[in-house]
Amino acid sequence: MEDRFKNDTGSIVYFSHGGGPLPILGEPSHEKMVRFMRALPSQLTRPDGILVISAHWEETLPSVIGNQSPSLLYDYYGFPEEAYALKYPAPGNPELAQRIHRLLEQNEIESRVRTDRGFDHGLFIPLILMYPEADIPMTQLSLKKGLAPNAHIAMGRALRDLKNENILIIGSGFSFHNMSAFTWDTQNKADPENNAFQNWLIDVCTGPYHSREREAMLSQWPKAPAARYCHPREEHLIPLHVCCGIAGKTADLIFDDYILGKRAVAFRW
Repeated sequence: MEDRFKNDTGSIVYFSHGGGPLPILGEPSHEKMVRFMRALPSQLTRPDGILVISAHWEETLPSVIGNQSPSLLYDYYGFPEEAYALKYPAPGNPELAQRIHRLLEQNEIESRVRTDRGFDHGLFIPLILMYPEADIPMTQLSLKKGLAPNAHIAMGRALRDLKNENILIIGSGFSFHNMSAFTWDTQNKADPENNAFQNWLIDVCTGPYHSREREAMLSQWPKAPAARYCHPREEHLIPLHVCCGIAGKTADLIFDDYILGKRAVAFRW
């Protein structure tokens, strides 16, 4: 098994960010997720900066937010008025954005810095719970259109130097994301197909594999049990590929419970 990189300074987390603004609005099936999010910072060193790879931003070229004071994008629909009045005035992190851009370019991954985009809810919903003071400089990295697994693992590898800095890297997605299958209740009925996929994901991320083996399995994720049932479209899974590429090591399972009536997981490296 590969080196565990015991001298890493920063932390890397992939988690399921819930349904739109519902975690903030007190929706009952998010209760365990909300408790997890609020407790997570106590398990981490307070970061000097935060990078979020969100399921809710795709670009032709990987893009990073470089403005000093990003606005919020309320990129959800049909919720109560209070969902569109949420505030999270966290400062941007142009220095970190430029560093990410340089690392990608140095590894022959064409990218760009955007100064005209705000933070989407894949960032501000979980971070309102984690760091409500909104006082940590942060930025956000897009996915690449096409959602090719290997391209996102390569993006992660290109950013591996960030582990040597006190940066919290968050893959903000959802390990189950079949909108037609969510039950939107707290009954938490067993779902054998979802269990099969979540168990596969846990094995891949936490099992005794070399990083090359793990990356090969993730690159072939549609062959996993019930893969397309759990992810008819994979944008909520692909932030995990970036995180695994950055980490290059075995993860710890830090959440395994129900959100919106479906089992979902989270990992930390």
